[in-house]
Amino acid sequence: MSEQALERATAAGPASPRRKWTDSPHLWFWIFVGPFVAGLLVFVVIPILWSVWLSFYDARNTVTPTHFVGFANYSRMLEDPSFRSSLVTFVLFAAFIVPTTFVLSLALAVLVGGARHAQAFFRSVFFLPTACSYVVAAMIWRHSLFGGTAAGMLNTVIGWFGAAPIAWLSIVHPPWYWLVLVTVRLWLQVGFFMVLFLAALQRVPKHLYEAAALDGATGWKAFRYITLPQLRATSTAVLMLLLVNAFQAFDEFYNVLSTTGGYPPYARPPLVYLFNIALGNGQDFGDGSAGAVILTLIIAIFAVLQGRLTGIGRRGDT
Repeated sequence: MSEQALERATAAGPASPRRKWTDSPHLWFWIFVGPFVAGLLVFVVIPILWSVWLSFYDARNTVTPTHFVGFANYSRMLEDPSFRSSLVTFVLFAAFIVPTTFVLSLALAVLVGGARHAQAFFRSVFFLPTACSYVVAAMIWRHSLFGGTAAGMLNTVIGWFGAAPIAWLSIVHPPWYWLVLVTVRLWLQVGFFMVLFLAALQRVPKHLYEAAALDGATGWKAFRYITLPQLRATSTAVLMLLLVNAFQAFDEFYNVLSTTGGYPPYARPPLVYLFNIALGNGQDFGDGSAGAVILTLIIAIFAVLQGRLTGIGRRGDT
């Protein structure tokens, strides 16, 4: 080897080892993320786009229609009294279940967070219903707790006090079935939102309460002027989740009222009505998809308005 070649080799230093294809960070990223992305595309993105496409076609008894009808399905759904009635059901259900769940879950979080003993036990007990299926819970509420006129645990209890049994699931007036629908939803979701509030309460600086106590601000005043402001971001997220959950109400309504002889007025939420349209005798996927798009736009409008009113996402939120 010549002196010049030797100098060049010495200046270049030792040759870097050649990287294997398995050392690429992009490879392992897609190995772990790829299945999730594929499932998201197949089971979420594609069905949403397909539903939007079906909403512009006459899609009775077929998911590959050829007759384009434009916005006729949307117009027909908006003029349908039953669909408008289902929207009223959603508004009534959300107007009660959202604030009630919010208050109960926050109250439980404050009580459990302040417990000096068995705090983990109470967290587990209240969170456990979250693991239960909505269908199973609705069937238990219908057949065991509120079952029939003369059966059911609740009728047995009120019978001990000499009261006559109540037809909880009757679709005639008075609407006792609302008690069944609301209580099963509260039992299922209060514990989950309680845990969210508990996590937020643990991030509230303790020195704020200590400073407030020196000024005599304890109890309700400390909760109002310290706890609630510190929970603003979490409260907004909880309200948003509650609104979306109310919009998705299906299992309890369908399993409690589907075999009671029909749905009474303002007791059939939008998803139940669209389910009957798209998968019932009519098999009208065009109208059903149009109704789903309308509901999506409604929930998006509610979400934007709530974000504007509550100021979610402002600088300083944690």
